[in-house]
Amino acid sequence: MTYQSTIAQMQQLITTNGPSWGAIDAESAARMAIQNRFPTGLDIAKHTAKIMRADMDAYDADPAAYTQSLGCWHGFIAQQKMISIKKHFGTTKQRYLYLSGWMVAALRSEFGPLPDQSMHEKTTVPATIEELYTFLKQADARELGGLFRALDDARDAGDELKAKDLQNQIDNYETHVVPIIADIDAGFGNAEATYLLAKKMIEAGACALQIENQVSDEKQCGHQDGKVTVPHEDFLQKIRAIRHAFLEMGVDDGIIVARTDSLGAGLTKQIAFSKEAGDLGDQYNAFLDCDEVDPANVSNGQVFISRDGKLMAPKRLPSNLFQFKAGTGEDRCVLDCITSLENGADLLWIETEKPHVEQIAGMVNRVREVIPNAKLVYNNSPSFNWTLNFRQQVFDIWEQEGKDVSAYDRAGLMSIDYDGTDLAIEADEKIRTFQADASRHAGIFHHLITLPTYHTAALSTDNLAREYFGEQAMLGYVKNVQREEIRQGIACVKHQNMAGSDMGDDHKEYFAGEAALKAGGKDNTMNQFAAA
Repeated sequence: MTYQSTIAQMQQLITTNGPSWGAIDAESAARMAIQNRFPTGLDIAKHTAKIMRADMDAYDADPAAYTQSLGCWHGFIAQQKMISIKKHFGTTKQRYLYLSGWMVAALRSEFGPLPDQSMHEKTTVPATIEELYTFLKQADARELGGLFRALDDARDAGDELKAKDLQNQIDNYETHVVPIIADIDAGFGNAEATYLLAKKMIEAGACALQIENQVSDEKQCGHQDGKVTVPHEDFLQKIRAIRHAFLEMGVDDGIIVARTDSLGAGLTKQIAFSKEAGDLGDQYNAFLDCDEVDPANVSNGQVFISRDGKLMAPKRLPSNLFQFKAGTGEDRCVLDCITSLENGADLLWIETEKPHVEQIAGMVNRVREVIPNAKLVYNNSPSFNWTLNFRQQVFDIWEQEGKDVSAYDRAGLMSIDYDGTDLAIEADEKIRTFQADASRHAGIFHHLITLPTYHTAALSTDNLAREYFGEQAMLGYVKNVQREEIRQGIACVKHQNMAGSDMGDDHKEYFAGEAALKAGGKDNTMNQFAAA
């Protein structure tokens, strides 16, 4: 609906309800309705699912059309990210949000900071999704409020051309509300628990849920040791549970991201159920590290399976976990990916130990032999030492090409002493183009950084503390924060406005008319930033 048609609809509603609604102004009510385009989280999930599906189709047609996101752990962080994207690029197209279970555990749990082991309250995840979208909706309301006030000023000045342009901007306004890929960990329990949590996350606005094939009660961060996977059927039950949740909530095109941690997981808690040779359970069990059984030398409590007509004993650890054969990680990842896509998943996530295009492409190409349009969400993780990894990759390429690398210490390439070298420059260029290269050659549809704002918050706070509590004192804040906010056009320099003060004034005027007591008068110190 256009601005004018919304006003007309409101006027008709007011008229229909008679004299008791006579004090309601149709244009004011229309403005409030336009400022809140998404009344519920389900409205958001349905809207953003369509965006993401269209982006997936666009990527299939052109791998250069990949998407990106940054992990956000608070609504304010998400809001400032999207405001920044609109400021710098003019559109939110192909930019999403990512909600990391790691950051929820580390920053939002009532228990305090926790490791990424699914120990935090699972209700915190949907609550954080709702918070992220509350802040994004507020960003819409704030920006639209500015357009409405500018429209009033243009009308007062009799500038019809300006007024028409502003009304066109309102009619074609692009929302800050974008898709979110939300981390449901390993489901926080069995398939029923996964379904219940998925419903809450969808109700909060999530159109895409990412679930991993680890054991819920043994869950580890994907970049730590000790990961334990589950047989495929256990994982597929949770994928089905999430699909049922999407369908129940009316988000028919919701997206499921199936993550495999098998590359770095050497353990399983269960031997898979198998009915016949070659079925999925048998394929899973084929990766188990087993010894052929000597009937004369059977230990107490041993477990046996049949393999190729032989009685085999899987190696069981004191933890009661079974270990996989070394070197089977990539094969297990490929099987995980194919199985997930064949059973309802939409996108894949392969957790790797390093950012290496050829390694990722090697697995994806094997998957695509079976499912040609398979595509990935990839974690551009801060757990990787990107500088060292890519300098070592360049070192290895140069060495294979016969170039002289005697001036470089491969193990010490992180050193600042190498920063200006040809090797470091080439490595940085590979980092810069990693996302485009990986999307073109390794099937990556979406690139995300899981924990960027965790690290930027720590870095900026450290820099401020060093300056403010040191010799620079107040200049440490003014020079490095406020002055830069002004000069870079950071909207948050007007923090009263960002927190909703001007919107509050608008509402006071809607509700009280001339009796409104506004905060934005001449004595408001935010006026000092009028030229910022």
